[in-house]
Amino acid sequence: MAQLKTEVIGIASGKGGVGKTTTAINLAVALQMMDKRVVLFDADLGLANAQIALGVRSEYNLSHFLAGEKTLAEVMVKTRQGVTLIPGGSGIQELAGLSHLQSASIVNAFSTLTQEIDFLIVDLAAGISPSVMTFLGACQRRFIVVKDDPSSIADAYGTIKVMSQEMKLDEIYLIPNMVESQAAGWKLYNRLNDVCVRFLGQPVQYLTSIESDEMVLTALKKYQSVLELAPGTGASRDYRRLADFCQQLRPIDPLSGGMQFFMERLIQNKPEAK
Repeated sequence: MAQLKTEVIGIASGKGGVGKTTTAINLAVALQMMDKRVVLFDADLGLANAQIALGVRSEYNLSHFLAGEKTLAEVMVKTRQGVTLIPGGSGIQELAGLSHLQSASIVNAFSTLTQEIDFLIVDLAAGISPSVMTFLGACQRRFIVVKDDPSSIADAYGTIKVMSQEMKLDEIYLIPNMVESQAAGWKLYNRLNDVCVRFLGQPVQYLTSIESDEMVLTALKKYQSVLELAPGTGASRDYRRLADFCQQLRPIDPLSGGMQFFMERLIQNKPEAK
């Protein structure tokens, strides 16, 4: 029997403080609430905080896997929301500076997982370190979270430039976060997309924006997703919309690039040529 195909989405940002991890957490919870089997990989190595935001304590983390003490499956933990979390290691300097080879070993280890997974959400560190670029290259789709401020926009453009020009990656989506309205998010997307088309010769794609909502911060302080604490708020609505759009994305050639998460699954589920 062919293994289940897993959609892999990397969530990144040019700089910190734009709500990247919050987006990853709430997208994972939203998909789980839609009866999808979701794994959240906290790849913000060295400053991992997804487990804190989801209110879960884990005895082991990625550093135990890299040391050869635990398998990837053994460091996984189920959160109360039903999401399976692969914790990074907070405050562990060695994890903050992984080499390409170490990052590649983590990517390859995902093919040893036998459980059925619909979505793997990879929460990446901000910036363009070698490990971030390795993980982004191994994802099928890349979501870049951006705020409407000059430094966030400039750093988001820089990240997109490296992905598109140096790494030749596509399937790049912009997620405007903490905007006043969907219209404001669409305007921000168009501004940045116009620059990408003009100077990079490649557009970025758009799904939806996340409106500014004070309940998001309140939820984080309570170690919850906003979908749990305040399901009727604007941000919760937007995260559900984002999750819904993720399920509607067109199939892509799973072997269009190099190293991939779940490579064996992708090979077994590769559509036959017609």
